[in-house]
Amino acid sequence: MRIVVSGGGTGGHIYPALAFIKEVKRHHEDVEFLYIGTEKGLEKNIVEREGIPFKAIEITGFKRKLSFENVKTVMRFLKGVKECKKELKRFKPDAVIGTGGYVCGPVVYAASKLGIPTIIHEQNSLPGLTNKFLSKYVDKVAICFDEAKPHFPAEKVVFTGNPRASEVVSIKGGRSLTTLGLSEGKKTVLIFGGSRGATPINEAVIAMQNELKKRDYQVLYVTGEVHYDKVTAALKKEGPAPNMVVQPFLHQMPEYLKEFEVVVARAGATTIAEITALGIPSVLIPSPYVTANHQEVNARSLGEQNAAVVLKESELNGDRLIQAIDHILQDEKTLQEMKSRAKSLGVPDAAERLYNVLKELKHHAK
Repeated sequence: MRIVVSGGGTGGHIYPALAFIKEVKRHHEDVEFLYIGTEKGLEKNIVEREGIPFKAIEITGFKRKLSFENVKTVMRFLKGVKECKKELKRFKPDAVIGTGGYVCGPVVYAASKLGIPTIIHEQNSLPGLTNKFLSKYVDKVAICFDEAKPHFPAEKVVFTGNPRASEVVSIKGGRSLTTLGLSEGKKTVLIFGGSRGATPINEAVIAMQNELKKRDYQVLYVTGEVHYDKVTAALKKEGPAPNMVVQPFLHQMPEYLKEFEVVVARAGATTIAEITALGIPSVLIPSPYVTANHQEVNARSLGEQNAAVVLKESELNGDRLIQAIDHILQDEKTLQEMKSRAKSLGVPDAAERLYNVLKELKHHAK
């Protein structure tokens, strides 16, 4: 089988695409992939580093308000569609999948016009502009949250989950927390605000130091490289808790995830896919700076199922944060119940589900 994958703009679109490719190749070595992205986007370096064939096209996203730049974008879109049709005719894929970002627009649209089976994968509870547009043309829409269903044609929707869940579950062994300076066999909390960090989370962690010193659990606190120096200076002034280790960035985070009892994080789709696949309870602090506030909707879907405690950024402070962690960790019954609820929401076979949808589309296209 030959599959074209397209996704770009943010890691939230790129990493699920990569996870899908890796997991399918792990189980089906004969599948061939081509990744279509942009020359300037994050995806080019990330995908090529993984040794996956990559083709770049020129395209930009629409502005959300009226702008002459949108006229140029339409022209680039039409040019991109023409370019994509040439590439698709050359590669002859059995199916095309878009995982989000404006680069998917011309790729998936061109495939649909050529009669190639198409699918879009929506990671979030609220879809972006590109996926809303493409949903009119594709054969199937794969979702990760039930909340996304009303935004698409009902007859096209299929629930698959996020391939990052498959990737994190497939990791054997993992890494010991002792390599990070933490104790073995002690309940551990991971706190992080994404690859760049998050100032409000950093401020709350700094403020809870005196209370944290009284707890019998330990914390791995990932500040984000941009904030590390400023945060460590503030902690030195405050008096850091001895049961906390601070890191600027955690490379290969999925390899450590199984070691944590609780994760405190933003409510991005990838994070939620990983922690639910592993059955890890969480304290979710949705970013209010994302399109249509979709992270809050993501977070509420877990909070309503008692798989997470949801804290709005506007409510966040040191006391509220440590109380939320205590709520989960200091009552064994609550901890086990939340683990069970989180795991029940996970989709560890997401990559295979997605692949099976593509196979079925290929079969019906014959």
